[in-house]
Amino acid sequence: MKTVGVLALQGDVREHAHMLESLEVTVKSVKTPAHFAGVDALVIPGGESTTIAYLLTSSGLRAPLGEAIAQGFPVFGTCAGLIMLARGVSEGRADQWSYGALDVDVRRNGYGRQTASFEDQVAVEGLGDVPGVFIRAPRIERVGATVSVLATYDHGDGAHPVLVREGNAFGCSFHPELTSDNRIHGLFVAAL
Repeated sequence: MKTVGVLALQGDVREHAHMLESLEVTVKSVKTPAHFAGVDALVIPGGESTTIAYLLTSSGLRAPLGEAIAQGFPVFGTCAGLIMLARGVSEGRADQWSYGALDVDVRRNGYGRQTASFEDQVAVEGLGDVPGVFIRAPRIERVGATVSVLATYDHGDGAHPVLVREGNAFGCSFHPELTSDNRIHGLFVAAL
């Protein structure tokens, strides 16, 4: 049985753990490098990307996670987690960093601020419609040639990718963990 870690520094940790448990994988909270040892994959939840980046550094996880990701370690980032995996980030702080595991450029809060949050159905390749919860969601504005787009969403200004994969790295603009539908997490688990 696979063990999937959930980065437990900030964000929707409990919700991701619940989704993964519903898929019958072992779930482990990851707060330190010692917790990271022995996990087969990691979910980086939503939250606030600059806070997550700060906490990754102060917890000592930044370097070991970066080394693992560079070697193809399976990782799934939702919302702020997507920002942490993107190659390029706009509208962030000058000192904002990311792992660059996904050859995509994202714009923080690309669908609007907190008051512009919304829910809608998102058509996912191979799954059909899934509920999408967009809360200060990043917008994917560029996708590299090696990235597979698994879902797009049109918020009235043309379709933009909202679920992508490159190798063992998955990124999602919205929050699948805030619904009762575990199929997006199932895509990630099935790839392990």
